[in-house]
Amino acid sequence: MTQWEKNLAELGITLPPVVPPVAAYVPAIRTGSLVYTSGQLPFVDGELSAVGKVGAEVSVEEAKEAARLCALNALAAVHDLVGLDAVVRIVKVVGFVASAPGFGDQPVVINGASEFLGQVFGDSGKHARSAVGVSELPRNTPVEVELIAEVR
Repeated sequence: MTQWEKNLAELGITLPPVVPPVAAYVPAIRTGSLVYTSGQLPFVDGELSAVGKVGAEVSVEEAKEAARLCALNALAAVHDLVGLDAVVRIVKVVGFVASAPGFGDQPVVINGASEFLGQVFGDSGKHARSAVGVSELPRNTPVEVELIAEVR
């Protein structure tokens, strides 16, 4: 069992199947030593974990959990393409938060993804990051996360 598999098992998490694209794109693509994922939504068994704007219908804690699920789905896309054993480090995370007017805690929300990646990969999960507030996201999801991973 690899370290990332042990870490996921300790968290009580299994890697889900890749979420099928909802439009004209692929879940992940490799160029050289980098894998870029498409934006991932917080799908669990084909359903969104939450809908609505953060700071209105969705609490910060619910949104952090949604960000964690987005990161998990991004890892599933990376695993399907190259296998998580190939991951050297997580390079960058970009998180989008559908924000109610006046909501400014986007970084706190995207910590759900960042902290999860640290739990899975340790120091190799530390990354550069952007957390952006937006007015709308696909399917009324509160959070979308994409990542870039360096691979062997």
